[in-house]
Amino acid sequence: MTTTARERRTVPAPLLVLAAIASVQVGSAVARTLFDDLGAAGVTLLRLSLAAVILGVAFRPRVGAWSAAAWRAAVLLGVAMAGMNLLFYLALRTVPLGVGVTVEFLGPLLLTLAQTRRLADLLWALLAAGGVALLGLGAGVNAPLGGLLLAFAAGLCWAGYILASAHLGTLVPGTGGLAVALAVAAVLVLPFGAGGASAVLSHPSLLVGAAAVALLSSVLSYGLEINALRRMPTRVFGILMSLEPAAAAVAGLVVLHQRLGVREVAALLLVSVASLGVTLAQRDPPAPPASPASPASPA
Repeated sequence: MTTTARERRTVPAPLLVLAAIASVQVGSAVARTLFDDLGAAGVTLLRLSLAAVILGVAFRPRVGAWSAAAWRAAVLLGVAMAGMNLLFYLALRTVPLGVGVTVEFLGPLLLTLAQTRRLADLLWALLAAGGVALLGLGAGVNAPLGGLLLAFAAGLCWAGYILASAHLGTLVPGTGGLAVALAVAAVLVLPFGAGGASAVLSHPSLLVGAAAVALLSSVLSYGLEINALRRMPTRVFGILMSLEPAAAAVAGLVVLHQRLGVREVAALLLVSVASLGVTLAQRDPPAPPASPASPASPA
């Protein structure tokens, strides 16, 4: 087969990103349906544990050859992953999925703004802040302050995850580093989620849902994004990721029957436009080697 023929059969990178976005948000919606049986922390523990096992078996990381720096980077990434997943699922107990992802998205947005020195970026930041203010201050918005704060804290962990993932990617090639980081995250969440996750012992059928969450929100989404990042500029990737809040709103509506009000939709649009504006203003740096975990949504 010629190179041209192979390229014609290759799925376009933007479609891979869109598939990853849909996968992670549907996975979050499915996770929310398991909270009554397993608890938010229990679902988090099972998602991280099952994803770590699946990726560990699939990629068999050669940890014996890792340097001390690689181990420190993997542990740091695991800490960030534990925080962003646990805090986000705790937020979803009281906050609609679309709203949670909108607020959580502020983490990567603030990281991008911190890495720039342009006046226009300040205006984009104010636009995003206006969107969040609609959620926190708008009358009739179904988003308790405690849930919004948890989602924002998850977003800060998401920003840390992006930095830690990029660092680990310079030390450990391939996807093995992600498997180890997921295992570390699972160990950290264990004290909080063991009680809820133990429900699978009496109801093994719950493992089916937990496995679906692990596959949709971790294994499949990460794999799609890593492959997409190998074939597209990071700026284009960032533009497409601005669709995350909208995708979360659709998943929440279809799977959980969560309808967003006018203020909530307006907030979602403001944050998405701000993220889009900041991303469009960035220049693409030279393409780095594919990291073990791309800046995917933790949802």
